[in-house]
Amino acid sequence: MKFWSYFADLTGCKEAEIELSDYTTLGQVHTIVLEQFPKLAGAKNSTLKAVGLEYEDDDFVLSDGDEVSFFPPVQGG
Repeated sequence: MKFWSYFADLTGCKEAEIELSDYTTLGQVHTIVLEQFPKLAGAKNSTLKAVGLEYEDDDFVLSDGDEVSFFPPVQGG
């Protein structure tokens, strides 16, 4: 998985790997990530999650080889 923007600063890395079982959802992966990187917990409800080039919801079932990315909330003004 990849972390973008200030998420990379909060985690101390731009990439990390975790072992997943079959039929793991993106929401389950996000929960695992929050356990491993508790500094991301403040953005739990606003984190953008992508698989490949597409944003996906928590119910998306991951397949072997999927690239997961986590983005901080978009800020603008």
